Amino acid sequence: MPAHPIGFYVSNTTETKETTVTEIGREPHWFEIRVRGHLGPRWVAWFDELSLAPQSDGTTLIRGLIHDQAALHGVLQKLRDTGLALVSVTQIDEQ
Repeated sequence: MPAHPIGFYVSNTTETKETTVTEIGREPHWFEIRVRGHLGPRWVAWFDELSLAPQSDGTTLIRGLIHDQAALHGVLQKLRDTGLALVSVTQIDEQ
């Protein structure tokens, strides 16, 4: 049986597009991950090299270069393990 490419949706800053696992899995991409609640400065070490920015709407924006799909899943697992409510995950152009 041939392998089936697994796809998922990544929000791009200009449009939403379907991206296959192989496209995101092989090179780093910039992401913005928004969670409900404000995270203080002590959380920076927990999220490695990602920046944390509390927003006026009561959310925190976690932003940075994520090297591959495994690293993205690692960040999402950390969020799950802390019990933080995930609001959005957006792939952005490098800035």
